[in-house]
This record gives sequence, C-alpha cells and structure tokens, in this order.
Amino acid sequence: MSTDVLPTGAEAPTTPPDVRPYDAVMLYSFGGPDGPDDVLPFLRNVTAGKNIPDERLAQVGEHYMHFGGASPINGQNLALQAALSDELRRRGVEVPVLWGNRNWTPYTRDALTEAYERGARRVVALVTSAYSSYSGCRQYREDLWASLEQVAASVGTAEHPLAVDKIRSYFNTPGFVQGNVDAVTDAVAELTARTGGAPYRIVFVTHSIPTTMEAASVVSQARYSEQHLEVARLVAQAVGERTGTAPEWDLAYCSRSGPPSQPWLEPDVNDHLEALKAAGTTNVVIAPIGFVSDHMEVVYDLDTEALETAAELGMTAVRAGTVGTRAPFVEGLVDLILERAEHARVRDAGGEPGPGVTVGGLPPFREICAPGCCLMRDGEPSGRPAACSVDPLQ
Repeated sequence: MSTDVLPTGAEAPTTPPDVRPYDAVMLYSFGGPDGPDDVLPFLRNVTAGKNIPDERLAQVGEHYMHFGGASPINGQNLALQAALSDELRRRGVEVPVLWGNRNWTPYTRDALTEAYERGARRVVALVTSAYSSYSGCRQYREDLWASLEQVAASVGTAEHPLAVDKIRSYFNTPGFVQGNVDAVTDAVAELTARTGGAPYRIVFVTHSIPTTMEAASVVSQARYSEQHLEVARLVAQAVGERTGTAPEWDLAYCSRSGPPSQPWLEPDVNDHLEALKAAGTTNVVIAPIGFVSDHMEVVYDLDTEALETAAELGMTAVRAGTVGTRAPFVEGLVDLILERAEHARVRDAGGEPGPGVTVGGLPPFREICAPGCCLMRDGEPSGRPAACSVDPLQ
C-alpha cells in the first residue's frame, strides 16, 4: 500500500460527478447525550430490551459526567456533516447531507422525515462505523427499517415512502486507511520527540464485542477481528515506510460491557499494557482504529483510563487521533457516495456493478447484505426486519 493512497486537496472535476439516483445523503450515527439530564434516558435507549436497572446505568453514566454530561460524538458528527457537504459542493454536487442517530436526537426517523419533506425519495446512508458486525451494521439496518415504518405511518402510506441504500463497510478503503496512517504517523512523531527516538510499539484499539457476535460476523466476508487486523497491518506497514522503521504492533479492545459470564474479545487494552510493560515495552502509541471520531469510548476509555494505566506503569504513551474530518477520510467518503450512486444506476438498468475500490487483501464488502449477514449470533435471526438486505428477515 502506498503511503499516499488518497491525495489531499485534489483538483475538483471540471464536470460535476453524478449522484443520481440519490437526492439526499444521511450521515447515520449512534448518538449521545447533550447534557446531564439526557444521560440516563440515552442509556435506556441504548440498552432497551436488556432489563438493565437504572442503578447500573447510572454507574455507566458517570463516564459522561466527567465531560459535563455531554458526549463529544454530537460535535464530531456536526463537523463531519459540514465537511461532507463542503467536499460534495467542492466537486460540484448539490445534495443535502442530513444527520440521524439510532439512540438520540436527531433520531433516524427525524432525518428521514426531513428528507421526505424536502422532496427526497431515495437516500444514501453513511453509517459512522467502518467495520462489519451486528452492532456496526445490522443493528443500524434494523433501526432503519423501524424508522421507515414510523415515517410511513406519519405520512399515511402502507409502503415505505423513501428508498434507502447503505454505503458498504469501508474499513479497507483508501481514505479510511490513509487517514489512520496520517494520525498514527503524527503520534509516532510526538512520541519520538518525547523519548528521543527510543523503541516503541503500536497498540491498535477497537470496541470489544461478544465472541458470539464475532463468530457471526464471518458471514459478512471476514470476521470483525480480521477486519481490524487487516487495517492494523496496513497502517503499521505504511507508518514503517514513512519512518524508516517497521513498528511492532498488537490489537487490543476496550469498552467491554455485559455480564462477566459472557465472553468478549480480548485482551482489554489496560491488561495488554500491563503485559507489555512486564515484557519490557516502555513506549507505546495507542491508535483507536476502531472509531471514526473521538467519542466517549476514546476520550474516556483511552484518554482517561488507558493513559492513566500507562502512566501508573511508568510507560510513555501517546494516543493517536481518529480519522475525524481529516481530508483523506472525508474525500474517501465522498468517493464512496459516488461509487454507491454509480452502482445503483447500473443495478437499476439491470446490470451488475464492478467491484469497489479497496486496499489490502480483503475484498470490498457487500452493499446489499446477504441472508445471515451481521447477526448477533450465528444462524439466529433476531426476528427484526433490516433494511438494505436481500431478505429483510434473514
């Protein structure tokens, strides 16, 4: 992989690209509380159906109270929404970019209602999760189906009043990988300045999931962990090319929840830092490749807990940035929107589109999910219909 996969600031095309058949883009995210009074209701939304008592949710809510009760994800989404609009406009594409969340305002149904009221009838959705698993794909598609049902009821139609297509999982696309290469390279430079060029190790980090969800994710074309290992490999390779020294690296996990009896992916990042220190590592870059922005799992689980663990162990640690609104990432997302539009036009004409652009050894992931894709447990459909699928119930 080249270390300059996606040039920044490329000239805008002389002929505006074609975004048809889409007449709106929906930035589709998790959501987060805007203040202290929102924290408990937000957490109830996130854990709906799991019978978790408010006392336990209040303990989790303390993470948000460290930051005034507000999640940074909302500001990050607003910034990304603006950056996408700017990049589309720079290329001569005039299309509204709306924002909807699964778990907090503005909800998915709010964004879809706005799209409908503005005259849109076909929308392309861009989920702020780069990887494929139940929590990163199907859970969004289930929420999308339910939201379309709500919009249909509100406008008095039996059928969904909008058609919504989803951008494919984009962990192995040039813009996402390049954005992470840039972020990790910046962190290595900072660590080098602090340590005088002493040896270091990169600890790539992502959100842990139950091992049952990990097993089910293979239907999407590669397991959740394999997707992250591929990104980590590509980023480490490119960082080595830039710095002249190939770094040692590992993949660790954060943000585990659920009962202790339920196995989740390991090692936990804090446990892994302890193991590294015991083995003689003293300098680390912590790289949150599992996240597209600096939201709660980054600013609390890494910036607060993991960096405190490193300090207590006497390690020098630098946390790399997320891709956020870095130019390669934003440009790459717009490329994906245009790719999805082209593929939709080909399918609408009865053809079969060509493969999408990727880097590394894994194939482009599906734009229309296959039966059994991204279930919570392998072979066990949830019973909740999901949009953007060959079969909504499978």
